[in-house]
Amino acid sequence: MTGLAVDDAAWASAWRSRSPGDKALLSLGLVLCALLLPVWPGSVLVGLTAVALALGPARVPARTFGRAVRLPLAFVAVGALTSVVQLGGGPGWAPDAAQRAGALVGHALAGGAAVLLLATTTPMSDLLPALRRLRVPAAVVEVASVTYRLLFVLLESLHTIREAQTARMGHSTVRRSFRSSGVLAAAVLTRSWDRARRLQDGLAGRGMVDGLRVLPEVLPSSRRFLAATVTGLTAIVVVSLTVGGAAG
Repeated sequence: MTGLAVDDAAWASAWRSRSPGDKALLSLGLVLCALLLPVWPGSVLVGLTAVALALGPARVPARTFGRAVRLPLAFVAVGALTSVVQLGGGPGWAPDAAQRAGALVGHALAGGAAVLLLATTTPMSDLLPALRRLRVPAAVVEVASVTYRLLFVLLESLHTIREAQTARMGHSTVRRSFRSSGVLAAAVLTRSWDRARRLQDGLAGRGMVDGLRVLPEVLPSSRRFLAATVTGLTAIVVVSLTVGGAAG
C-alpha cells in the first residue's frame, strides 16, 4: 500500500501486467473522442466505456474510482457555471446557457473518466519509463518523478503530525480544529521542504547529477488488446457521427 488510493488501485488492477503503451493508446483515443465528437452520443459513449472498462475488466474498485472523480467534478461544475454567466449588457444567463453548460460538462467528464482509466490501471513506475522511450525530454520526466516521490513525503508528514494533534486533543472543538489545521498546513510544508532539500543534498553528495536510472520492467504489447482498442474507438466514432447526424 502506497497511501495513494489511485496508485494502490493501479498496482492491484487486473491490467497491471498490460503494456503501458497499450493502455495509453486506449486512454488517449478515448480522450480525443471525448473532445472531438458531439456530446450526444459521443461523450456519453466515451464516459460509459471508460467507467465500464475500469470497473469491469480492469477490476478497479468502484469506491476508489468514484472518489477520484469528485475533485475534477467540482472544477467542472465551477467551470460550467462561469461559462454560462453573461456580463455584457448586464449580468444574467447566456441565451444558450443550458446547451453550453451541458457540452462543457459532457466533454470534461468523459475526458476525465478516460484519463482516470489510465491512472487507476497504470502505476507511475510504469509510466515514467514509457515516457523516456517516447523521447519525452529528460527534464520533464525527472520533474514528474521527483514530484511523485515528494507526494509520499508529504503524506507521511501529514499523517504523523495529524496523529500527534489528535493525541493532544487538537481537534476536540471547532476552534481547536481550525487552529490545528493551520498549524498542520504550515508544519507539513516546512517539514516536506526540509526533507526534500536534505534528499537533494544527499544525492548531490553522491555525485547524482543526472536522473536516477533503473532497470524498468518490460511489459509486452498485446495485439488482441490493440485490435480491440481500435475496433472499439472506431465503433464509438461511427455511432456518434451516425446518431449525431440523424439528430441534426
